[in-house]
Amino acid sequence: MPRRLIPALALTAVLAGGCVAGTGDSAPLRIHGAASTRVLNEDLAAAWDRGLEFHNAGSSTLVQQLADGAPGDILLTADQATMDRAVAAGVATDPVVVARNTLVMVVPAGNPGQVSINVLADAALVLCDEQVPCGATARRIIDDAGLGVSPVSLEHSVTDVLGKVVSGEADAGWVYATDARAAADAVEIINIPTADAHPSAVVAAVSTSAGDPEGARAFVDKLASPEMAPVFARHGFATLSR
Repeated sequence: MPRRLIPALALTAVLAGGCVAGTGDSAPLRIHGAASTRVLNEDLAAAWDRGLEFHNAGSSTLVQQLADGAPGDILLTADQATMDRAVAAGVATDPVVVARNTLVMVVPAGNPGQVSINVLADAALVLCDEQVPCGATARRIIDDAGLGVSPVSLEHSVTDVLGKVVSGEADAGWVYATDARAAADAVEIINIPTADAHPSAVVAAVSTSAGDPEGARAFVDKLASPEMAPVFARHGFATLSR
């Protein structure tokens, strides 16, 4: 039986975990995390003895929400360019790359549309909008590989792309390798030529609206530490040499 997907909720319940020194009696740290990082939520909570509150959405949406005044302590984006915009907008500071991700193509189990990477013209293909990291990366790959694609829809988060494939609404979709792994037997994975040449950085930063900047910085430092590398690797992220 396929493992159940961890949904990218607008706002999850507060999660608490248990092994890293923190400030257990303090208010939970509020993490605005890219949709692709939702697979880490439970493990991150287990690695921290203070409550964590997760808000998962597309990276660009998160930056806009922070700019509009949404409270948050930590921002996790799915690429460097979006984090650069967050810093320029004054909503995040001192970003650190903590892992990398790559795009793959997924099709529903059994590949009922008989889709291949070389035969996409007639497929109901779903991609992310170019305004979000997964879409911007997809465009670079398409241009690099010279692929002829005509997506039937452009989504605002990688979670929405995956949902359409799993539900059978789409013949194929391009998602991060981590999302494909989380979907388990519900999808089949097809590698995309040149995708490895276009990795996406997962970037963490302290929000400038953080209620506890010191706690937020400690959490970002934790994400960037070698101790967290196995957690990222377990979910399919490429880890960094420290």
